[in-house]
Amino acid sequence: MKRTLKYLAGAAVTAAVAGMATMSYAAPHDTAGRAPHSATATAAAPAAAPAAKHAPTPRIVQPGERVTGAPGFELWLTPEGKHWTTPDMPEGQFRSVVDGNVDLSSPGVSVQSEGTPDRVHLSGLYYGGKGTASTVELRTAAGTLQGELIELPGRPGWGVWYAVAEPVPNDGSWHFVSEVTVRNTKGKVYASISLR
Repeated sequence: MKRTLKYLAGAAVTAAVAGMATMSYAAPHDTAGRAPHSATATAAAPAAAPAAKHAPTPRIVQPGERVTGAPGFELWLTPEGKHWTTPDMPEGQFRSVVDGNVDLSSPGVSVQSEGTPDRVHLSGLYYGGKGTASTVELRTAAGTLQGELIELPGRPGWGVWYAVAEPVPNDGSWHFVSEVTVRNTKGKVYASISLR
């Protein structure tokens, strides 16, 4: 018996059912209408994009609200600037943003480093960049670190970054930190400093 294979014109037919695209491919049939092999594939429509992941933003703190970076290391902000304590200086230290030494209209980063035999506490101001500060990355003698950002409410144009690292044996270099880079929510450099 001679078999004649029939092919359907238009090899693919696409239909959408309840948000899912189905692609059907017609297979050759013999004269009795039987399909010697089937070739049907179903593919899901492209999934809806997941909800856009928002880039992190600084933690907003109230004036005088204390943030513990590590045991014995506390930070707090006032409209005048950054305050911090260390185990050796529990009475506190201060870095002004209103004394004229910081140009808030130009991007900048400062670095303060204090330590104990167990840890190095790193912190500083960031200011003057474009956009909203999002992340801070430090290159240090202990490797690359990710820090945290804090700001006062109301977009003051400045904030404070901080990080904690394990100390490393003295390698003869003067700086523990070699670079600090703050990026904005679009991933662009908000402000940075290179110390080497």
